[in-house]
Amino acid sequence: MRTKSQRGGALLAVLWMSVALSAIAYSVAVTVRGEMERASTATDSLRAYYLASGSVDRAILWVFWGMWGGYANPDGSPRYYKPPMPYIRYSYPSGDVLVEVIPEAGKLNINFAKDQEIAHLMFTLGVEAPRAEAIAQGIVSYRGPVDPNGGITSDSGSSFRPRNASLEELEEILLVPGMTPDIFFGRFDRDPSGRLIPRGGLRDCLTVWGAGSTIDANTAAPALLESLGLNPAAVREIVRLRTVKPFKSIDELRPLIAGVEPASTRLGVSGASIWTLRATARVRLPNGQLSDVRRTVAAVVKFLDPGKFDPPFHVLRWYDDAWSPGVIPF
Repeated sequence: MRTKSQRGGALLAVLWMSVALSAIAYSVAVTVRGEMERASTATDSLRAYYLASGSVDRAILWVFWGMWGGYANPDGSPRYYKPPMPYIRYSYPSGDVLVEVIPEAGKLNINFAKDQEIAHLMFTLGVEAPRAEAIAQGIVSYRGPVDPNGGITSDSGSSFRPRNASLEELEEILLVPGMTPDIFFGRFDRDPSGRLIPRGGLRDCLTVWGAGSTIDANTAAPALLESLGLNPAAVREIVRLRTVKPFKSIDELRPLIAGVEPASTRLGVSGASIWTLRATARVRLPNGQLSDVRRTVAAVVKFLDPGKFDPPFHVLRWYDDAWSPGVIPF
């Protein structure tokens, strides 16, 4: 006959076994739930990708029709697109998409910019002056002339050989000593109330496309406007006015930039033939709400004269996984 202690030991073993099985069951349940959420997120991401990429193709046609077709609604508003509209919104049964329309004419051409211009721009973006000057000189050296002796034209301390020619991709400046992803892509800071706010980077202000002689005031980034000599109050006023009603002529802009160099000679209201179309998509869930998952794709497109070219546009570069600062409410 078993004693009380033996029966108690058996009961304790059964209890410990139950606890162990419960822990195993809980672990399996958590793992299964995590995998299901991961699969759901991956599915939403893939759906958002195709929604965004299709919207870029649609936006190419809308921008082209707006530039060359002259389509308008009965009330005179643009049926598709009219420059310089900053973005296009699409709403589908499967989700919503925001397409940012960014003319490259609103950026500083890195292949023609002087080192002082690049350094001043980086200083405006929050880079310390000595570091900004060193990076700017490194960029100029990187694109500089070929050493006739076949060597590197500058002693930059980098193991990467300078290109010694015009940059074909803006991302090449990431090879310059001192350049960091935060400076290039931008970062997030906190405002006085503690909220995260996006801070733009060089990528929002520089381009490798176009001649770069005139910078479009309707689309130039605030940091770029400030780097051209405008004070913060004037920059805020330009942004406010162009948001309400884009500038149509240099005469509307002149009172804000008169006597300020180099803004008075570099800023203008220029057309553009090369545009970046950047689409951010969110799919619609079964309950009708939008998913928290976002996918952004972008394309650099050159629009051509439809009387001479077929098709009248050419995709210069496609970004499958682009980054958007998210400054426009979705």
